[in-house]
Amino acid sequence: MLDFTYQAFQARIVFGSGKVSELPSETEKLGADSVLVISTNSQRAVADAAIAALGTSFAARIDGAVMHVPRENVVSATGLARQHNCDCVVAIGGGSAIGVAKGVALETGLPIVAVPSTYAGSEMTDIWGISEGDGKTTGRDARVVPKTVIYDPDLTRDLPGKLAGPSGMNAMAHSVEALYAQNRNPVLSMIAEEGIRALATGLPAVCDGSAGDAQRGEAVYGAFMCGLALATATMGIHHKLCHVVGGTFRMPHAETHTIILPHATRYNRDAAPEAMTAIARALGADSAAGGLFDLAGKIGAPTALKALGFDEKNLDRTADIATASPYYNPRPVDRDGVRALLDDAYHGRRPD
Repeated sequence: MLDFTYQAFQARIVFGSGKVSELPSETEKLGADSVLVISTNSQRAVADAAIAALGTSFAARIDGAVMHVPRENVVSATGLARQHNCDCVVAIGGGSAIGVAKGVALETGLPIVAVPSTYAGSEMTDIWGISEGDGKTTGRDARVVPKTVIYDPDLTRDLPGKLAGPSGMNAMAHSVEALYAQNRNPVLSMIAEEGIRALATGLPAVCDGSAGDAQRGEAVYGAFMCGLALATATMGIHHKLCHVVGGTFRMPHAETHTIILPHATRYNRDAAPEAMTAIARALGADSAAGGLFDLAGKIGAPTALKALGFDEKNLDRTADIATASPYYNPRPVDRDGVRALLDDAYHGRRPD
């Protein structure tokens, strides 16, 4: 007999081509009349158009959000929001912009309207992360969940394949870990598998430049599903390693996820057979870990940490940090096993 608990966050989802034009009406629904706009550099043109459309409700803007959300960026954005008495934050871009908006919401409680332009998935979650010094602090807080998310596949039209591929694999990682999460349930597993399937369907065409509206829509839809999975699932060894490698050693976020994902999946293979079957099925592959590695290669994404400039001498320190405190993972986390995983990821060896 089934016995589980599933709880979803309340968020208004607006999905479809051209939907970014509805941003003013969505902020109006929240009663906002003093809006702070945060964007990444790549989405400045979209931010310009959004600001023009917001009219008198626009109050201030910050461009140039960067990965790992440095604390100084959050402090600057929060100060600007308070200076202009803002009552809403609009985040336009990938996880960097949304991460800064979450930092502002954590400090002020302001509602967020997220307009993602990559496949990061953080727009669907209560997870926040802020980097400071050599580390990255993460947590969960309902205040940082966007009130509204506008998914417009048109915003990914000019996303270069070298960015789209790792971004999609990053999103896929959320669903992979959701399938073997401690709090997994049939609803969560259904969402997670669908997210992997949709991304695996859309990403190859997006990355080789041949994508039409259907493929772009599939990829964005897949990211939405993977974000939903991340919103309620507990994460395991994969996300722990990525936070250490990315936060401590300042490696690029999405690329780090892309490289480690097949090896973290292989690490858990024998301890989570049902999850492995679902992942392989969604990928149309013979094995979960091998299928993820092959997909990364197919879309031109990096497959080795050494290709990112990661120093091999830091593998031992990474293993030490990642195993210093206990956390749930279907296969018990042991230092030697994690060190071997990292060695495979460093050299880019195909799992299985």
